[in-house]
Amino acid sequence: PLFGPYYHETGYINCVFGKAPEKAVTTLNKNRSSVEAHPGLRDGVKSLGSPDEFRKYAWQLTGPLEGFKGYFNKTAGYGHSGNALKAVYNHCATKGVRFILGEQVGKVTSLCYDGSGRCAGLETADGLKHSAALTICALGANGASLVPSLGKFTVARSWSVAHVQLTQEECDLLRGIPVTNVRDLGFFFEPDPATKLFKLCPLGAGFTNTKNGISLPPANPSSGPLQDFIPYEDEQKLRQLLRETIPWMADRPFVDRKLCWFNDSKDSEYLVDFVPGTNKSVVVLSGDSGHGFKMMPIFGKWVLDLVNNGKQTLQRWQWKNSDQAGWGNEVSWRVGTAKELHELEEESKRILKARL
Repeated sequence: PLFGPYYHETGYINCVFGKAPEKAVTTLNKNRSSVEAHPGLRDGVKSLGSPDEFRKYAWQLTGPLEGFKGYFNKTAGYGHSGNALKAVYNHCATKGVRFILGEQVGKVTSLCYDGSGRCAGLETADGLKHSAALTICALGANGASLVPSLGKFTVARSWSVAHVQLTQEECDLLRGIPVTNVRDLGFFFEPDPATKLFKLCPLGAGFTNTKNGISLPPANPSSGPLQDFIPYEDEQKLRQLLRETIPWMADRPFVDRKLCWFNDSKDSEYLVDFVPGTNKSVVVLSGDSGHGFKMMPIFGKWVLDLVNNGKQTLQRWQWKNSDQAGWGNEVSWRVGTAKELHELEEESKRILKARL
């Protein structure tokens, strides 16, 4: 009941464009094999090999859909992350959980350790220290800012996000459209009825911000050359995505453009473990790799299991003691090669100069 209002089972179209690289096709086939092997899901899977077959499940796709191939999964959809987070906040507050928020009182600047290496709590930007028997760090892309050793085997990585502002009529037109994931171009889902914004995300290998061997998000990404900016390459992907699927939107201006940051692991697996050398006083939850939110309703159980067991029994979620070079370029669902943020800053300055 807590999460039910924020899950929308619109169905899911997983497909590739006609010029998709082999890696994207292989991932698509792997995804399909997985869902078809599940007895509770296989009956809802339908092949899509022509524009008419795509429009049978998503009539709003009026574009040419040239060379598109994939499948429709009836038993799938999306979760509204912002509203789900608000609901969990309100639920926890009614159960007595205390939230300390704000740029000073709520901003943790460091963890506090005693002489034995045990974490005794944390310090906030206002100079106050808060004691704790157990400290759990679930900091997304900022994880290495408080636990630097985390940066040896995970990185902060970002992907572009853009939106199209719709009218009420346009928003109603796209209501109920399946989540549409074109693996070599990008994905979208139905617009948010509250804002009438249609969210678009290009797919690729992402962008890192590496300094002194550790990648972290920029200190203030909402200002400077990267404000309201996505790379030209990503914008072109989204234009092509719209031309092929919803062409009436293809030339509309993109608004609320940004780089969305995640904590990324080489194999795209999560980290749910104690930090070594802290006498089990610090837990790190990390490695969401852009796909962690879907586990929100059950992730807490995994943390509780870890604390109760006193160790992580699943090897793939354990702390890593060696560097992992490559930073996720080989992950099956990513196409392309990661770039560094400074390359985007230079590109942004060139575009801004050209516009002036």
